[in-house]
Amino acid sequence: MPAVSAAEGRSTSIGGAQRRRAGRPSAAVLDKSGITAAALELVRRKGYDGLTMAALAKVLDVAPSALYNHVASKQDVLLLVEDHLMSLVDVSGFGGGSWEDAVCTWAWSYRDVFAEHTPLIPVIAVLPVTDAPQTLAMYETVSKGFLDAGFPRERIIPAIVALESFIFGSAYDVTAPEDIFDSGSMAGSTPYFTAAVRSAATGQDGTAPGPERGRQADAAFSLGLDALVSGLGALRG
Repeated sequence: MPAVSAAEGRSTSIGGAQRRRAGRPSAAVLDKSGITAAALELVRRKGYDGLTMAALAKVLDVAPSALYNHVASKQDVLLLVEDHLMSLVDVSGFGGGSWEDAVCTWAWSYRDVFAEHTPLIPVIAVLPVTDAPQTLAMYETVSKGFLDAGFPRERIIPAIVALESFIFGSAYDVTAPEDIFDSGSMAGSTPYFTAAVRSAATGQDGTAPGPERGRQADAAFSLGLDALVSGLGALRG
């Protein structure tokens, strides 16, 4: 049987057509949406520290050099992730209706998005929005909504940052254990705190909360958001 040359070994012929050997896909099959999805999956499984360019290339089953054809650095990957997550935040309320309802819709959506991606909060919270189109579009819509509602222009960004600080912290609270405030053996020495914790968990009637009362994290978020919206609303002209 004649030997097959190295060039011939790289492909096989079917009906005269050349078929590429199985193996790593070429860089051309990569796109930014695929990189974003792979990065999110990597963070979900291994946390933010597990998101490296080498690990991302491995998840995508490509050589690192192929990945660098699409993103120049980990910072670029994070911008893609930020842009994707911000595109999921609901800003539709700012298209009509009251400012209060629009802010609440936005804030609840924002919290729920990041409650699903808490490892990224410390990064996204301080990541510049430069050249992130979806992120900037979200902030543009919210800023216009605040301006239309009568907010002084110089107070719009501080108000948004105040809300975001509360939103990010509340996203962590969603994943906190239900017994996070259990004082354990020190309950006797912390009677006011212990009684307050029990009251929050049971409500005024002293019974365990049913599904209609929702999670304690939701109750806390609703209380805090109402207070913020009320306080910020007083700043409007």
